[in-house]
Amino acid sequence: MNYKQIAQETLNIEAQTLLNSANKIDDAFEKAVALILNCKGKLIVSGVGKSGLIGAKMAATFASTGTPSFFLHPTEALHGDLGMIGRDDVVLAISYSGESEELSSILPHIKRFDTPLIGMTRDKSSTLAKYSDLVIPVIVEKEACPLNIAPTSSTTLTLALGDALAVCLMRAKNFKKSDFASFHPGGALGKKLFVKVSDLMRTSELPIVKADTKVKDAIIKISEGRIGTVLIADEQNRLLALMSDGDIRRALMQEGFSLEHGVMEYATKNPKVIDDENILASEALAIIEDMKIQLLVVTDKDRKVKGVLHIHTLVEKGIS
Repeated sequence: MNYKQIAQETLNIEAQTLLNSANKIDDAFEKAVALILNCKGKLIVSGVGKSGLIGAKMAATFASTGTPSFFLHPTEALHGDLGMIGRDDVVLAISYSGESEELSSILPHIKRFDTPLIGMTRDKSSTLAKYSDLVIPVIVEKEACPLNIAPTSSTTLTLALGDALAVCLMRAKNFKKSDFASFHPGGALGKKLFVKVSDLMRTSELPIVKADTKVKDAIIKISEGRIGTVLIADEQNRLLALMSDGDIRRALMQEGFSLEHGVMEYATKNPKVIDDENILASEALAIIEDMKIQLLVVTDKDRKVKGVLHIHTLVEKGIS
């Protein structure tokens, strides 16, 4: 059996379903976007079975992209949770057949409160469609299932239509990366957009030596500092240079090398520094990667040392 071919056929069937639907987006979709956009309350998504699973994902997507939303299971709604639906809310009900018994049971109660109802179904003459103020059609010519029974193409299309609604709402609200990060402060994007150098840089017990320090003493300081480098500063704590363990290894290859020599003889005289601790940690990482260095020194405008930022710290904190 050629599983590769089967997989390709499955993806092609579902992809064609999406393309067919893309060419059939009608006014109802635009009206649904406007209805949700003007909603003063929340967007409540409901459905059972596979449609319920898709609905839960939709609600999560809406909520994380600036449209207050939650998923309400029809069975729970029948047993008290209908009170979660307010007059200022909008309900998005999903049923491919439009005849799901549990969902159909709550539709009269939703309309009793004059709550706007958007239906997503294949059948415009179904119970769901009849109760809906707007119907977004879910038209599928063929399920990817070889028996043409199991929800495959239909669930893919329903999910994609939900994504399309969310993207339209994002565009309408001019939803930005910073907005997204506000809803995901612990995620990778949140860290990228909010964590600053000042949040991560080391400011205490910095390994700093003076320009007249001998190499042998600087090596001890490197070991104590645990960042593989010593900072060389003047009496006013202004950065002069750096000497890393790599600089020492290279110096060992030089003729006449001596541990009694001063650190400035083998130091890096023009190290990369930043004089703004409020820049994003992700920007600092970009500098470190671009310069192919491991340590970034943070100074003030007068080049006085304020702290250091090591690439290991950035990696440990998940900055990318």
